[in-house]
Amino acid sequence: MTLDARACAARVLVRVIADGRSLSDVLPAAVQPLADSRQRALVQELSYGTLRWYYRLDALLQRLLQKPLKQRDADVRCVLLTGLYQLDQLAMPERVAVNETVQASRALNKQWASGLVNAVLRNYQRQATELDELVAAEDVARYAHPGWLIERLQSDWPCDWEQLLMANNARPPFSLRVNRQCMTRAEYMERLAEQSLRAVPLAHTVTGVRLEKPVPVEMLPGFAAGYVSVQDGAAQLAAGLLALRPGQRVLDACAAPGGKTAHILESERGLAMVTAIDVDPRRLTRIGENLSRLSLHANLVQGDAGEPSAWWDGESYDRILLDVPCSATGVIRRHPDIKLLRKPADIARLVLAQARLLQAMWPLLSSGGMLLYCTCSLLADENSGQIASFLQSHADAAEVPIDAVWGRECRHGRQVFPGENEMDGFYFACMIKTG
Repeated sequence: MTLDARACAARVLVRVIADGRSLSDVLPAAVQPLADSRQRALVQELSYGTLRWYYRLDALLQRLLQKPLKQRDADVRCVLLTGLYQLDQLAMPERVAVNETVQASRALNKQWASGLVNAVLRNYQRQATELDELVAAEDVARYAHPGWLIERLQSDWPCDWEQLLMANNARPPFSLRVNRQCMTRAEYMERLAEQSLRAVPLAHTVTGVRLEKPVPVEMLPGFAAGYVSVQDGAAQLAAGLLALRPGQRVLDACAAPGGKTAHILESERGLAMVTAIDVDPRRLTRIGENLSRLSLHANLVQGDAGEPSAWWDGESYDRILLDVPCSATGVIRRHPDIKLLRKPADIARLVLAQARLLQAMWPLLSSGGMLLYCTCSLLADENSGQIASFLQSHADAAEVPIDAVWGRECRHGRQVFPGENEMDGFYFACMIKTG
């Protein structure tokens, strides 16, 4: 059982580390041929865990290899990284971890590498204490983050950067949003208790629930009937910040996968219209599927939020939710491949794209209407810096301070740190159109 899982995980990691593919794109297809749910779970554990601790594991591996592996042997390197992850981070019997990882190299048709894998992992067992001391002296290995991101967080959050890095390396919680058009949070928690699923309310949310342990969604009572959705607690703050009222026209720009669109519809039944747009037709289809499961309806539009002339009907919106594409540095604990895939040059490009979207959305907002800008980033340039630039260039824009006990007050807007009250890292800023 474990042989195929470890070889499969190595192939997944090659696609991410060597080919630059997203883990969420690669993993589902990779595990589909595995019939055993335990195999699939192990592939997921090894893939996510190895990427989460990649910079530490890579530093260890460099000290254990006498010479670098050739590029064509990226799969062997990834097998070695998974082996080190098992020994360094998982409470797995050492003998099982070593022997099965050696067998995985053979499953990849790299029989010549079995001796190398065995030697490297055995040497790590013998030298673990000494190696731990060596890598702890290097910030990249110690915090398991790329150097450029450590420096950016040190600059933006000089008192909190270490806390942020540690939170990024934690396992994410399994959080739910109860559909209050069906039942209250308390009623749904009773349903969970009946299924022996332990859960607690999510702080600062009306409908948020955190399960003690993740489960497949089909095991959640009433999931197929639309009683509940999977959504992080910080993402659930957005609908409340919009101050929704009956009769309003609401636009959710960059809406996929539709969690916030659905929450808006669940929160206020009397809205005149909710429009959700996304540039990707496949992602727009996913929004429709999610809304259908919840028995909700929105006007779905395929289009670029930065080019509203191609799809806007000319009637202004009372509320606009602009959840912009960003560095996603606040959700690394859910997507550890971000550490490898995101590059320093990406930030300036994203800041320009965000400014373009803000500029395009503002004319669609009615006088007195509110735009909620949000990201899942921790970087000031994408967050408070972006809002500062916008306010400076738009005399008809005024910030609405967010009066909340959650998060940190910024120069503009409010920042939630990853791990705070079990939430992901999110940034929010509210602006109204004056005059």
